[in-house]
Amino acid sequence: MGTQIKKVSEIPGPKSKEMLARRAAALPAGLGKSTEVVVEKAEGALVWDVDGNQLIDFAGGIGMVNLGHRPQVVVDAIKDQMDKYLHTGALVTTFEPYLEFAELLNKITPGDFPKKTLLACSGSEAVENAVQIARYFTKRPAVICFEGAYHGRTLLTLSLTSKYALFKKGFGSYAQDIYRFHSPNVYRKPDNFTEEEYIDFCIERFDQNLISHVDPSSVAAIIIEPVQGEGGFIPVPKRFLEKIRKVCDEHGIVFIADEVQAGAGRTGKFLSIEHSGVIPDMVTMAKSIGSGLPISAVTGRADIMDAPHLGGVGGTYSGSPIAVVAALETVKQINTPEFLAKSVHVGDTIRTRLNAMANKFSCIGDVRGIGAMLVVEFVKDKKTKEPDMDFAMAVIKKSVANGLILIRAGLYTNCIRFLPPIVITDEQLHEGLDVIENAIQEVLNERK
Repeated sequence: MGTQIKKVSEIPGPKSKEMLARRAAALPAGLGKSTEVVVEKAEGALVWDVDGNQLIDFAGGIGMVNLGHRPQVVVDAIKDQMDKYLHTGALVTTFEPYLEFAELLNKITPGDFPKKTLLACSGSEAVENAVQIARYFTKRPAVICFEGAYHGRTLLTLSLTSKYALFKKGFGSYAQDIYRFHSPNVYRKPDNFTEEEYIDFCIERFDQNLISHVDPSSVAAIIIEPVQGEGGFIPVPKRFLEKIRKVCDEHGIVFIADEVQAGAGRTGKFLSIEHSGVIPDMVTMAKSIGSGLPISAVTGRADIMDAPHLGGVGGTYSGSPIAVVAALETVKQINTPEFLAKSVHVGDTIRTRLNAMANKFSCIGDVRGIGAMLVVEFVKDKKTKEPDMDFAMAVIKKSVANGLILIRAGLYTNCIRFLPPIVITDEQLHEGLDVIENAIQEVLNERK
């Protein structure tokens, strides 16, 4: 096939620059953009901009297109549904796609117990619904979340979210009864701890917080990302997840796993928490379950999901038939041995190349993640681990200018995240990784 990146102009080119000027004039300044790519079309792992440049996508719409841009089976399902009805409202009528999708999620999510599913439009809505249902079920107010977490931008979910300056500054006050505990970050553990001693310490702190911060009898839910997303793709150690499960069991607390970014086959299993064997009470899903359409889901124990009174949950757009048929076909494709094996393969390929770069470049402090959900963390010094956010941004700018779409992550915004569509070819993958490696070398040369 030859090279997949094809440049016919600089990036951004003249048409893109014109469009970016329109964006600046028409859209609020607070709506950030990670790149200056202006899209004309996209397919698989490729994106074409309005100037005719062909780029490889390693950002995947922030993890929205694990199945690729415009997968044909999803496009066909959407077109077929559009010939039937666009909206009748799940609060008003019943339609089979909603039922079929709920039945599928009830079946494939972890836990050998009766489950039910509620659909919404965004990850934030899924988290908000999960927390409110847990509060209704337990008749308790408090929610425990974790440092480095990202759960959304609504009032409640922004209250749960960490990383203050980027997401929260200027938007307070926030929701009450939110308690933020320390979450293990093995890369940044104290030097005098072994990895296991550090996890023991985090578990000890967790117990102390249940005395100093909030009593378990007041806690409705503990919510955690099994692999932190915005926090920097930090996998939560199995023993820490087991500790949460144990505390929830002992005190009647609802365990919510936020799988909005780490789910949908990204890590080599349908949900990332499956790697630990820990069974949550509720799971929130969004992003790639819909291949880019606005849909999210809360799936959980039937007795918890049934707690709210009649009419207590739902929304006008929730469970849009167009989005539901897209999600149904997407999840059917994702939850197959072939797709999950491809996810592992993509992840192994990226990790091998990044580990080689880490050995070559002293600016790379850590390579981590699970499956095809990986980051590289840039530091000024490997020993001190001082974050280097400027280096990460410089690498992204050079990479995008050379035809590779990338975005940052991490509490210090010093990581580059890897979320390519799982359908990406090996050729496209290696070409994109070559671009990154060259960009790192160029930035280092410029800094000399």
